[in-house]
Amino acid sequence: MKKTFLFLALVFSSLGIMISCSDDDNSNAESYAYSVRLTDAPGPYDAVYIDVQGVEVIGNDGVTVNLETQTGIYDLLELSSGVETTLSNDVITSSRVNQVRLILGTENSVVVDGVSYPLDTPSAQQSGLKLQVNQTLDANTQNSILIDFDANKSIVVNGNGTYSLKPVLRTIDLSTTGTIEGSISIPGTLASVQVVSSTGDEVYTNVKTDGTFKVLGLTAGTYTVTITPILPFLPVVESNVTVQTGVTTDVGILTIQ
Repeated sequence: MKKTFLFLALVFSSLGIMISCSDDDNSNAESYAYSVRLTDAPGPYDAVYIDVQGVEVIGNDGVTVNLETQTGIYDLLELSSGVETTLSNDVITSSRVNQVRLILGTENSVVVDGVSYPLDTPSAQQSGLKLQVNQTLDANTQNSILIDFDANKSIVVNGNGTYSLKPVLRTIDLSTTGTIEGSISIPGTLASVQVVSSTGDEVYTNVKTDGTFKVLGLTAGTYTVTITPILPFLPVVESNVTVQTGVTTDVGILTIQ
């Protein structure tokens, strides 16, 4: 009988050590600060409202994590030329993010010439807008991804006069891309900005009312910047603009005539 009690005591003691080690392993698991932000490539509308209901990420472990999200309705046209807003800011345990999903609700709309039209987004409501990221995270810094929601390309005008939302998005990892910024000589002038790489990739934005502009998420290389103001002003072209990773290239004040 004494041998039996001694054996059971050894078993329970071993289990206690195993549980303790397991708890220590969990407590030592690394965590990664991760935020998802939103910006816009603008379009020719008065406003484009999207109803953000959630943000999910899928890591290299295949697990879907629902991030703490600032839900609400966002006007994309307020988020152009370097302006952005934070949708989610949370902590995850996966060291790599393979996919980000943006979940939209039903209250999406576009305003054209002062008239508001609903936007139908069935695919976004069902499973979310899937964005492949493949981003490796650093445990010692604030990791982030920027979603560029192209309002111009995302809105489809239907034949019956209604509008549909077929989102066109790209993700920007600011740690692996560069930025071009500058200004025009006559602030307050409406003007669009086109940035074209030597390989033909195009990114658009608008000049803000203060005359400045900023284009984010550009891979390293050489670009041509074209400013197209409203008539009677003429377009301005700045060629051979070099972009480096993690660097903001300032093209200065571009004179429009």
